[in-house]
Parts: sequence; structure tokens; C-alpha cells
Amino acid sequence: MSTDFNFHITKISFDEDYRPSENTRITTNFANLARGENRQENLRNALRMIDNRFNALAHWDNPKGDRYAVELDIISVEMSIGAEGRNDAFPLIEILKTNIVDSKSGERIEGIAGNNFSSYVRDYDFSVVLPEHNRNKAGFSAPNDFGDLHGNLFKCFLNSDAYKAHFSKPPVICLSASSSKIYHRTENQHPVLGAEYLQNEFSSTDGYFRKMGLQVRYFMPPNCVAPLAFYFLGDLLGDYTNLELISTISTMETFQKIYRPEIYNANSAAGACYQPSLRHQDYSLTRIVYDREERSRLAVEQGKFAEEHFIKPYKTILEQWSANYAA
Repeated sequence: MSTDFNFHITKISFDEDYRPSENTRITTNFANLARGENRQENLRNALRMIDNRFNALAHWDNPKGDRYAVELDIISVEMSIGAEGRNDAFPLIEILKTNIVDSKSGERIEGIAGNNFSSYVRDYDFSVVLPEHNRNKAGFSAPNDFGDLHGNLFKCFLNSDAYKAHFSKPPVICLSASSSKIYHRTENQHPVLGAEYLQNEFSSTDGYFRKMGLQVRYFMPPNCVAPLAFYFLGDLLGDYTNLELISTISTMETFQKIYRPEIYNANSAAGACYQPSLRHQDYSLTRIVYDREERSRLAVEQGKFAEEHFIKPYKTILEQWSANYAA
């Protein structure tokens, strides 16, 4: 069988009328928000939070705080192997892509891809591989090749014609800071990204994303209460405009406030030395219903799905390809 990997990209608008399709990766946060009795109110409130945060950060020439709106597209990436076409296509990745609407100029400005990054293979690694590797062991560890396949698949996707046809810049993936690490505020300040923090040591997530070719920097934007992790290629501060960066911050800070309120909707801001904690009690809830317990359970199901429908059927091909790709 040919080891040619083909990527197919589809997109759907994420708005207050969004309903998850039957084949969407249901562990994604936007799908979680779009189910249940409060689905439309959830979506409307989340989108309003994003727009409000965007305008608060993009405050210049914006006296009423209503100049900009953020439009979001859900980008779904399928991958097929060899000449079989899309009959056996596997749903590899889902991300959000931002676009910015400027009501003053009438311009629609392209934002950044990578928001709310999610991956079946990452679920497999963390929900199947890690537990199996550590079963009946006294200490916790990861296999030496942990994340290699996922990282090479991600880099292959970024280098593909499909990615280049849809996106003009590399992605920026914004995540929560790790609750197991300590962060120290530096003197470096960016007008949009805010105060830079340095961690005392790299987290397992940092290492996992490094295998995807991504480096990390931590910034706490103005009026945010905790640093965010930004994973990127190239130069985070030089390759993207302020409005592009604001589109990522406003989107991901909103999601973090919804599903990690203990950290990102805390009632006090991070100090010069900071360690996030999901046990923190002094925080406020948003008006948006989010089922965090369900998401954790579904992540395991999605990992097992990836094992059954992708990892096991193509095990030899994927291992050989990944070894050669890394070389």
C-alpha cells in the first residue's frame, strides 16, 4: 500500500445556530457548548464574550468598544492513506479559525488558525498509551517515542498542499498553563500579549507539542488573571499582527473562562510567582453551561476509537512512515 498521506479540509461556521454534525469530534469544547437545553444561549453568550474581549484589547480608534466582531470557522481535517481515496478517511484534527470583521472600514481580516486544537491521536496517546504504559508501576513515565507519530502527522499536515491552500500563516495553539508548574513573571511586556512568564521546567504538554515542531511562550494579556500558553512556529511576536493575536486571545481566554474558571475566571490575578490550581475556590462562574466531566469521559472513548479505526489497522505503515519522516 502506498504511504502517501492525503488531507482533506472542510469548514463550518461556529455561530449561535451551530449544531454538531454526527461525525464531529464531540470532545471539542465548542461541540460541548452546543448541546442540551441551553445550547443557543450558551453559544450566544460565548460569542458575545469573545467580541467583548476583542474590543477591550483592540481599544484604539474604538471609542464605543464595538468596532470589531470575531467570526469563527470549525476546521475539520481528514486524512487518507494511499490510493483508496476518502472511503477510509480518518478524522485527524479539528481547530477553530478566526476572522475579524471591522465595522468601521467594512473589511474582513483573516485571523489565526489553531484555536481549540483537538486531535484523535492525541486522545489516543493520553487516554490509551499513557495509562497502559504506567499500569502497575510505582512511578509515572512516558514511552520514549511518546508523541512521535502525532508530531510527525501534524508536521506533515502543515507542509501539505491542503494546509497551504487554506491558510496563509502557521497556526498558533493557545492552551491553559499547566497546574503542575510554577511560572515567574518577567519584565518583558507586549502591548497585546501582556506580561511574559517563564516556567520553572517544561511540562509534558510542552514536550508533546515540541514533537509537533512547536515552541512555547507564556503571556498574561492585559486584564487577564493567569498566563496562557502559546504554541507556535517562527516568531510569535513578529509574524502576527496585533489584531491576529487579539483574535486568538479573545477566543481562547473565553473558552478557558468557561471550562477552567478556577484559573481563568479567578477573582484575583496571578502574581509575580504563580502556580495555577483547579482546586482554587475564589472564582466566578460564567452563565455558560459546560460539562467538564463528560468531556473527560468522551476523551477516553475518542482515544479508543482512534486505536480501533486508525492505529491498529495501519500500525505497520504508520510506524515505518513515522520513522522515515523523522529521519
